[in-house]
Amino acid sequence: MQRDKRRVAQAFSRAAESYDSVAQLQRAIADRLLQWLPEEVEGNLLDLGCGTGYASPHLHACYPESPLLHLDLAHGMLTFAREQRSVPGAFYLCGDAEQLPLADASIELIWSSLAVQWCEQPDRLMTELARVLKPGGRCLLATLGPDTLHELKRAWAAVDDDVHVNSFTALERLLAYNTGLTLARCETEYRVLRYNRLQELMHELKALGAHNVNSRRDQGLSSRQRLIRLLDAYERQRQADGALPATYEVYYLELFKESQ
Repeated sequence: MQRDKRRVAQAFSRAAESYDSVAQLQRAIADRLLQWLPEEVEGNLLDLGCGTGYASPHLHACYPESPLLHLDLAHGMLTFAREQRSVPGAFYLCGDAEQLPLADASIELIWSSLAVQWCEQPDRLMTELARVLKPGGRCLLATLGPDTLHELKRAWAAVDDDVHVNSFTALERLLAYNTGLTLARCETEYRVLRYNRLQELMHELKALGAHNVNSRRDQGLSSRQRLIRLLDAYERQRQADGALPATYEVYYLELFKESQ
């Protein structure tokens, strides 16, 4: 499914002010990926898809002598990160992970939490990561898999056959490209959030900027009848504890570029 990057950038820019208020899951995933940081890094750091800059203070504290580059597709997110979480030695770039505005072999460590799932072409993404990494450099990624929000996909499937939920790349496809990066570590986990009402999940996705941004999607607002059908379909997935589940499939990856 083709990703509309213009809509991705616009959605996350609009969500910059509200993102942190509903990003408990995103912070938890970032915290786990931060635990994978190496003890020492000499050279430039890249926070790829930095969002509101949540990781900036931690990255700076771990490597206070290393320049820290923040890059995001959404200008609004960069503005928020610069104004709210600026750290010494920080730089901010608006750019695309599939076409990084960085020199070859210029980055020692790439750290990226819940950003690369928005990329449309995994081969170009992996090629770009390998290009900008120095030989011996490392890349730490947390991203989402295709089972993410499968409950919401199932509920919409009971309403119509259009695309209402973002789809993400499977791990096998993401790692299928021989781009010069070697996989050192890989873990998968499923995190399940629980809600009283479906509207709570929908509000959260909008506040995150993570609502549907696929180019093929229903262009009109849902009618009341279709909304009722969606609520009924999701309601059938209510669990024994009374909660409505929303599952996130999360990949954690560590890759490195062979020394020459």
